[in-house]
Amino acid sequence: MHALIVSTAMDTRLRRLCQVVLACCTLCGCAVGPDFTRPDAPAVTAYRADAMVDQSDALTAQHLINGADLPHDWWHLFESAELNDLVQDALAHNATLEAARANLQQSQHNLQAGYGLFFPQLGLGMAASRERTAPIEQGLHTPSSVFNVVTLSAGISYDLDLFGGNRRVLEGLVAQADYQRFASRAAYVTLSANVVNTVVARAAYLAQLQATEQLIGLQQQQLAAIQAQVKAGTAPYTAALSVRSLISSAEAARAALKQQISQTQNLLSSLQGKFPAEASAPSPDFDQLRLPAELPLSLPSELVRQRPDILQSEAQLHASSANIGVATAAMYPHITLSGSVGQAGTSLANLPDASGRFWSGGPAVSLPVFEGGTLWYQRAAAQDAFQVAQANYRQTVLTAFAQVATILEALAHDEQVWQAQSDALHYADEALQSATAGFHSGLGSYLDVLTADIQYHQASIATVQAKAQRYQDTVALFAALGGGWWNDTGKTEQQP
Repeated sequence: MHALIVSTAMDTRLRRLCQVVLACCTLCGCAVGPDFTRPDAPAVTAYRADAMVDQSDALTAQHLINGADLPHDWWHLFESAELNDLVQDALAHNATLEAARANLQQSQHNLQAGYGLFFPQLGLGMAASRERTAPIEQGLHTPSSVFNVVTLSAGISYDLDLFGGNRRVLEGLVAQADYQRFASRAAYVTLSANVVNTVVARAAYLAQLQATEQLIGLQQQQLAAIQAQVKAGTAPYTAALSVRSLISSAEAARAALKQQISQTQNLLSSLQGKFPAEASAPSPDFDQLRLPAELPLSLPSELVRQRPDILQSEAQLHASSANIGVATAAMYPHITLSGSVGQAGTSLANLPDASGRFWSGGPAVSLPVFEGGTLWYQRAAAQDAFQVAQANYRQTVLTAFAQVATILEALAHDEQVWQAQSDALHYADEALQSATAGFHSGLGSYLDVLTADIQYHQASIATVQAKAQRYQDTVALFAALGGGWWNDTGKTEQQP
């Protein structure tokens, strides 16, 4: 009868323990700390204050198309097969892009490892030892003995995660994976823009070098003609000195252009993951590049969902929010269910004996009572870090919008420079044609033709520079809008 009463009392306590455990499990859906909400898009409707109504009329040769989507392979808009091959080669072999992809894979593996927090942890163990006891340590006066102990055991534990600490840890890992994903996209956009800019610069330098060499040849002819006039006494010696000065300046410019061509070639090799001495694919000539006539312009509300740097900053903000939850959960009780079972014996032969069987199981509760303010201030520090991340996010958005606005203004100024240089080249060409016609009709000298030809080549060089700047500002706009990576249907990564 006494055994029955004891058994009934034990059953009652066991039922109560199960009820407590069940109640705790029902709380596992709660997670302390703030739930992250991604920031809203800015309420502005335009990038520039002077274009609040319509930005499509800013250019003439190029037209901004509001709300149009940017293709992921936007460099095809320059209509150069050689340029396309160079970009694809760089995307396939660039070391920086490979490192970004490896970082992304690492973060994804860390995320997969984090999911293990939600599964029971099971382990097996086996140990063998030879021991000598000292019974006197237990207050016994029996002789000491030497014996063997062999154990085979299995243990299992499960973290109830009542207050969502593990879930906040996993949330932080998700945010870190997002950060690396957008870091990879940022590397993709930066690399493609750098390749196109380098190709444009190299082609422009080559075109300027060719025009400069022609200019030096014309100036040397002009110098020879003036020297003949100096000898004849029909021109002062200072006229020859002036032409010599112009020739020296042109030769200095030629040397600088050759250095710039070498630098751009070496940079292009580096972007393609090659050594400078290795052969590279041919670069297009400057006149083979075409200026994109239509420029897709994303809406301001879409920019924050497209630019990788903004999305990276948002992922950092998300991780900071999750860290608040982790720090908050550390201030609450931590309950773990665990159990173990095993067999012990003095040798492997008697290990299966029933007398060596052992087991244990039950919950373990840890509750921080006094930590000297450590947990409190760790949570406060996590909240401070979230405030920092919020400020950094706002600044990243502001910088992005300012960059787009600056590039749009640059394109408008490029239009003005382009028109002025085109007019200068047109007038220089007319002057050259007029001087040539006058020389053939006997109304002008050959020196007049040389002078007009020199002015024409100088205007040609300035036109190449203006056109190259317009190309590069166009590239900058495509990169500032996010590079169109979200439209790459061949990628597994989708727009957030």
